[in-house]
Amino acid sequence: MTAQNDTAPSSSRPLGVLDRYFHITERGSTLGREMRGGLATFFAMSYIIVLNPLIIGAAEDSTGHYLGGGTEPNLPAVAAATSLISGLLTILMGIIGKFPMAVSSSLGLSAFVTYGIVVLPGMTWADAMGLVVIEGFILLILVLTGFRSAIFNAVPSPLKVAISVGIGLFIALIGMMNAGFIQNSGGAGLELGVGGFVFGWPLLIFLVALFALFVMWSADVRGAILYSIITATVLAITIESLLTVGPRTDDDGEVVNEYGWDLNVPTLDQDWITAPDLGLLGEFNLLGSWESVGLVAATLLIFTLLLANFFDLLGTMVGVSNTGDIKDEQGEIPYSRRIMVADALGTMGGGAGGTSVNSGFIESTVGVGDGARTGFANVITGLLFLATIVLAPLAALVPTEAASATLVLVGFLMMQQITRIDWKDVEIAIPAFMTLVMMPFSYSITNGIGAGFVTYVLIKVLRGKFREVHPLMYVTAALFVLYFVSGPIQDALGVS
Repeated sequence: MTAQNDTAPSSSRPLGVLDRYFHITERGSTLGREMRGGLATFFAMSYIIVLNPLIIGAAEDSTGHYLGGGTEPNLPAVAAATSLISGLLTILMGIIGKFPMAVSSSLGLSAFVTYGIVVLPGMTWADAMGLVVIEGFILLILVLTGFRSAIFNAVPSPLKVAISVGIGLFIALIGMMNAGFIQNSGGAGLELGVGGFVFGWPLLIFLVALFALFVMWSADVRGAILYSIITATVLAITIESLLTVGPRTDDDGEVVNEYGWDLNVPTLDQDWITAPDLGLLGEFNLLGSWESVGLVAATLLIFTLLLANFFDLLGTMVGVSNTGDIKDEQGEIPYSRRIMVADALGTMGGGAGGTSVNSGFIESTVGVGDGARTGFANVITGLLFLATIVLAPLAALVPTEAASATLVLVGFLMMQQITRIDWKDVEIAIPAFMTLVMMPFSYSITNGIGAGFVTYVLIKVLRGKFREVHPLMYVTAALFVLYFVSGPIQDALGVS
């Protein structure tokens, strides 16, 4: 079987246009599974519509202005732009890349833009978004010249498996933290629940969803992920309507109820149709950062964004592909170059649309776990994002606690691939170990990939096995070393 072949396989009945274009039957899927997977992915990542505005929309730039240029936050505009850009780019990825990987604002890179770029003296939000557009253009050049694909192919297979397993651990941790099952205690690191105890209705919803999902999955119930999200959401709405649990934090982000709902309060008592504010579109200044912080500083900032975005996509592609065993007959990810082109266009589109860096979302593995195998699932996810431009409560209806359980299950599914690593070959096992533990420990896919790459190259070099390392791995490891020390370098140059 190969997904690279644009000719539909023979069949006793003619395949539809959608089937032929997206290779639905060819990849062992059906329209029903793709639609179900698209729904599951949307519910798993719909929190971005609420969370992205809180990150990039609630922070001032160095001039005292908020995203969009106003002197007050305009969170509805950021939410509308997030829905629009996410929807369009997700559909674009599905059509161009034919791959079930949804696209939206990268939380890690959005945080870097918010807390590491726009706060620099003279920098504005429009200048920062211009940097994002430039970074996306450079990514596109790297793809079209074949450099990005070459690096991807230069990575040893065991490290690719370790990347996937590490992402599994990482997203399982994200799911538990999003649900409040694991929390940051402040000085003592992570802890269970609140103060070391599991208590509160939202946590109960998470646990009900989690164990219902485990039971349904072990019983091979098709649609288990989607059923879990819907059932937990209905239960959450019922509990909120009867007991009025309320939110965990107030409008200023201050904790007012430790046992409240985290991001979304599941209630039907809201306006269901809202007029979208799309004023953020086009709010970027392509070369403004060069004037604000200088050419050297702007170049360092672009390099940091570029490297993080570059390898976040690599990790997400591998994770999605391995979760659904989406491979061609050579064992490679089908249409990988198209996927990378769509991702680069997504980054440019995110900057131009005022929603920061947009890239592939690892929560797409939820939809893949529920049956999605093709880009048609992306079309469904993208249409749902577009619907939330005017139907904002649709995204707010599903509490984080109900959707987060799916991330834990997907983490388990990705963890199963760990047996494909030869743990007796310590020269590859140690780099693999560094890759898979650094992702959850440092809360970054990029850090995990970098730690594994650098460790792999160092072990081979210090053991005199230079020729066993692909030349591009030397280049990549060197770039990661520079990336890991880029903060102090920027400090020395007065960038931050």
